[in-house]
Amino acid sequence: MATAPEEAENAIGLEEIHTERKESPKGQKTFTVEEAVETIGFGRFHIMLFFIMGSTVVAEAMEIMLIAVVSPLIRCEWQLQDWQVALVTTMVFFGYMVFSIVLGLLADRYGRWKILLLSFLWAAYFSLLTSFAPSYIWFVFLRAMVGGGVSGHAQGLIIKTEFLPTKYRGYMLPLSQVFWLAGSLLIIGLASVVNPTIGWRWLIRIASIPGILLILLFKFIPESARYNVSMGNMGAALATLQRIARMNGAAMPEGLLREPAKERGGRFKDLIHPKYLRTTLQIWIIWLGIAFAYYGVILASAELLERDVVCGSAAPPVQDSGDDSEESHSPCHCHLFGPTAYQTMIISTAGEIALNPLNILGINLLGRRLSLCITMACTALFFLLLNICTSSAGMVGFLFMLRALVSANFNTIYIYTAEVYPTTMRALGMGTSGSLCRVGAMVAPFISQVLMNASFIGALCLFSSVCVVCAISAVTLPIETKGRALQQVK
Repeated sequence: MATAPEEAENAIGLEEIHTERKESPKGQKTFTVEEAVETIGFGRFHIMLFFIMGSTVVAEAMEIMLIAVVSPLIRCEWQLQDWQVALVTTMVFFGYMVFSIVLGLLADRYGRWKILLLSFLWAAYFSLLTSFAPSYIWFVFLRAMVGGGVSGHAQGLIIKTEFLPTKYRGYMLPLSQVFWLAGSLLIIGLASVVNPTIGWRWLIRIASIPGILLILLFKFIPESARYNVSMGNMGAALATLQRIARMNGAAMPEGLLREPAKERGGRFKDLIHPKYLRTTLQIWIIWLGIAFAYYGVILASAELLERDVVCGSAAPPVQDSGDDSEESHSPCHCHLFGPTAYQTMIISTAGEIALNPLNILGINLLGRRLSLCITMACTALFFLLLNICTSSAGMVGFLFMLRALVSANFNTIYIYTAEVYPTTMRALGMGTSGSLCRVGAMVAPFISQVLMNASFIGALCLFSSVCVVCAISAVTLPIETKGRALQQVK
């Protein structure tokens, strides 16, 4: 997110922020932000931050997963064809991709907190406008704007990462997946009640409420102390650290907060500097592949379950009944979700938390690289297993495991990317990675909803092959960040 010389790679891998405290010329002790974070430790502040930032993930999940439960209704209302329905999801992630880079640059220059607040205001505003969309074109445009705003929510993860002590990052960050699960289940539950009664427009309005309410909690979120130090704002950084120490009932390190060598904010060319080039390119490949697999599973679920019924009943792959032949040959199919469809979505979505305990153990015992390699390889295997003729329950089980695996992949790569880059370019690294991630998400609808209808096994092999490439990229990453302190400067 030209391989560097081996010596440079080793230097990166061994670099630690835990430097010896040096005496100033006058004999005054000094400390860094990293040392302060480790000395203060984990406490009430981190619990508060965990729940506030987790709530931002709930709002993000509701906005991203909204299209999955609204698509059948807008298809009927505007008589859309398959490619038009797929285009809605693609444009949401196009907006996400473009804004990820822009907001990442702005966050490294103007602060994580400001960009996080701006992104929430932006997403809430355009989400409400979407509910009044008079046509398909307006709907696509406004959802693309929502995707752009949601991309800034990644700054919440960065703030949380930069305040966590080293030994807690591998535990607390994966637990954030609980909030994504909660948001996904909440929007599915709301859709099952709201869609059949007052319609999809009211569903969008209700779904925007959590994001609006969260804006009221922003006064409790401090700006990153690491960011303030990187910008030379030592007073603000020290005040934030003292506030955290008071909340946690801990003592601050002795001495004065030391300012590192002044460095310019993150620039794109820093990501492709020989020191980080190989790491960045491999991270980009992994992000793209994980998103491709994750959204491919979500969007293909209906197709997979439909094929399972045909397979399990030993019926021909394609067969039209006399009653629905007219609908089947129509370019616009109105298949609204019923209770069974919502139940299936809830079960498969619940899989996203199933492997969290094992994921946490793997991240902290095996390391980020090996853990990600294993889960990516298992994801590739389960994509191929979807081609096996099995019962409906068996197919739901495969989908459940796939959702669990792709979720674990996201957990690990989020942690790794936030840890591998220094403070001066961390937001940019996350932003560009998130941007490449959305390229995979943009392609996924057309593979899941178009190619899968033409060649089922071909689509599954494509998903599986991409996961294998990601597994190889993960295990060969040049830097292992397990137990390594966050870097402040390049």
